Amino acid sequence: MIKKNDEFLKKLFATFRVEADEHLKAMSAGLIELEKTPAGVRQTELVEKIFREAHSLKGAARAVNLTETETVCHSLESVFSGLKGSRLAISPPLLDLLHQAIDAVGRLLAPHAGASNAYQPSIVELTRRLDGASKGPLPDPEMPALGPLAQEVAPAYSSAATAEPAATATAHTAPPSLSLASETVRVSTAKLDAVMRQAEELLSPRLASGQRASELRETTAVLATWKKERARIQPALRLIDRSPARGGKANGVVRESQELTKLLEYLDGESLHMKTLEDRLASLAHSAEHDQRTLAGMTDNLLHDVKEMHLLPFSSLLEVFPRFTREFARDQAKEVELVIQGGEIEVDRRILEEMKGPLIHVLRNCIDHGIEKPAVREQKHKPPRGTITITISQRDSGKVEILVIDDGAGIDAAKVKSAARKLGIVSAEEVDKLGEQDAIALTFRSGVSTSPIITEVSGRGLGLAIVREKVERLGGTLSLESRHDGGTSLRILLPLTLATYRGILVRAGDHVLVIPAIAVERVTRVAGEDIRTVENRETIPLDGQAVSLAWLSDVLDMPRKNAAGEPGAGAQAVVLGLGSVRVAFRVEEILGEQEVLVKALGPQLVRVRNVAGASVLGTGQVVPVLNVPDLMKSAVKPMAPRLAPVAAGKSAATKKQSILVVEDSITSRALLKNILESAGYNITTAVDGIDAYTTLKTGTFDLIVSDVEMPRMDGFDLTAKLRSDKQFTQMPIVLVTALESREHRERGIDVGANAYIVKSSFDQSNLLEIIRRLI
Repeated sequence: MIKKNDEFLKKLFATFRVEADEHLKAMSAGLIELEKTPAGVRQTELVEKIFREAHSLKGAARAVNLTETETVCHSLESVFSGLKGSRLAISPPLLDLLHQAIDAVGRLLAPHAGASNAYQPSIVELTRRLDGASKGPLPDPEMPALGPLAQEVAPAYSSAATAEPAATATAHTAPPSLSLASETVRVSTAKLDAVMRQAEELLSPRLASGQRASELRETTAVLATWKKERARIQPALRLIDRSPARGGKANGVVRESQELTKLLEYLDGESLHMKTLEDRLASLAHSAEHDQRTLAGMTDNLLHDVKEMHLLPFSSLLEVFPRFTREFARDQAKEVELVIQGGEIEVDRRILEEMKGPLIHVLRNCIDHGIEKPAVREQKHKPPRGTITITISQRDSGKVEILVIDDGAGIDAAKVKSAARKLGIVSAEEVDKLGEQDAIALTFRSGVSTSPIITEVSGRGLGLAIVREKVERLGGTLSLESRHDGGTSLRILLPLTLATYRGILVRAGDHVLVIPAIAVERVTRVAGEDIRTVENRETIPLDGQAVSLAWLSDVLDMPRKNAAGEPGAGAQAVVLGLGSVRVAFRVEEILGEQEVLVKALGPQLVRVRNVAGASVLGTGQVVPVLNVPDLMKSAVKPMAPRLAPVAAGKSAATKKQSILVVEDSITSRALLKNILESAGYNITTAVDGIDAYTTLKTGTFDLIVSDVEMPRMDGFDLTAKLRSDKQFTQMPIVLVTALESREHRERGIDVGANAYIVKSSFDQSNLLEIIRRLI
């Protein structure tokens, strides 16, 4: 009995968590809306709505004996009761406190929190502050500590300092569609995934049944041919039977005539058997085709229904964005308005989960790099508040488009070219040939960043590279456009669902391969005279442009089967497109198009170049499914990185790079020295800015790692002094300090530091990565 009660309570608590999560999301969204709504009827309605959510959550918490959650909700009710009765006024400090309370409840309900009292002290303090707020206005505004949401999506700024009260962000969403809560049920995602896998497995017998029907049709065709041949020779046999004997003995003629008569009788009887067999085969073929159509219909319907269960509105992903925008914009001392459109469009839950991180990267880039501060925007005759718009739209039955637009400063193509040149991605000659949009496309390359300083938030050049990798892994594409002072727009095109999609079957060498149809622009036949060689690469003209042409067998390091498809005979080719890049792949044969189920290769083959997975055809043959982004990169391999020439007699690999560590604390100085020496650097130390400047004049160093707060000359003054000295204008300087406010970071940028690392979030691998990037 006790065991049954424990199981019941466990299930009840799981149900409560789902319900609580919905209440918390509704309360958070209501507070965001309340912050931007002017006083009036609408504001009163919002207060009432949030009040009801808090009350419902309190009752549910009481049912599962969560006293702390119940206590916080009771205090929240008191605050909202004061707002309803006009005893309290809505103010930024009060809203910040309410957000903190919601975050605290979220932490209490997190699975790892359990029944521990780890949050008890903070909960007691929080309820005390809420009870105080319910009795009167709060004192001076305080910047709220970032809650679990912000820590999850942007942990780098969790210790940011207070932003000015005027620096705020608001969020608008399009009117939500009619709620379907009364028509829905909660289903465990584990069970849903299991049903989805079973439904997808039905694709294999469906394809197999189609193959059987095809084989029966072929057998029937062979039988028909046999029947025609028999009918053709029967008149000849009858003619032989009627022809006069040509010599020989009479008995022999008689026997021959008897044998021919028997043969004709057999053939006449065979006609009956053949007709019976033909009828049976025709009936069997008809039944097989009917079964195949029935199974195909059942499979398609089941897949459709289960996929519908997997679909979630985009709003379920975007609901965290307004809060993130609010906190991150305030941390950057910027005003940002987030506009969301098309949130009601539904897409595969798995795609939403995969795209959460990349879209946070994009939103953070818009705020950090795109939107200017209010004073700068006013100088450019822009409204002080910047706007970021996220628009979701369905392009056709199988694709969805995410368009992110900001009205910020845009991307500086010259800075992108400079960063790419320093990384060796392009040569000086290639930089001069790059157009503005081609240069902007380089921001997707790992390491390319236009940020003047590396911080825990930005400057590493990984954000857009991660976004591109994730989108391409999902079978999508993306493109970027930007104008100087005219903002930036990022367009992402994704499939609506995963796992099953249309594929083009091709033969390359002796192998059958599948190319995802979403990336196929066209299938064509190339005449030999159309093939040209440009810069040692074969190309063909398509739509007035020269498109690279490559043998798919060569790209996959497989032998070609034969000379079929050589230029003189006309080559079959599949044109693939990824963003603005197009490549034509020559294949021995194009076999057709069909729906395929993609399966992973297993833990032993987590990452195989050019291969995304495998699929089983109707014949039972297992075939590789190609990875289009990998394929495009393999077909157009970049030139080897250009390395600076090494002087004769010297080995660059054996030369250790020298770093000057400037730190007044003996312990911190010893720690940094140990970390860097273990990484293979020569280390010299200095105790303050003046000591460091003297040391620099007498030695040669590749980089400086400096504290900020030091006697005699601090790190800011040292950096400024070095930047004013022609000898050290290009010297990389990394500031490692306990000063974590936005003002201190900005001062680090102003004096010319290359990187700014906060000690509270210090990680030696992070420091070493930054040093490797700078030298």
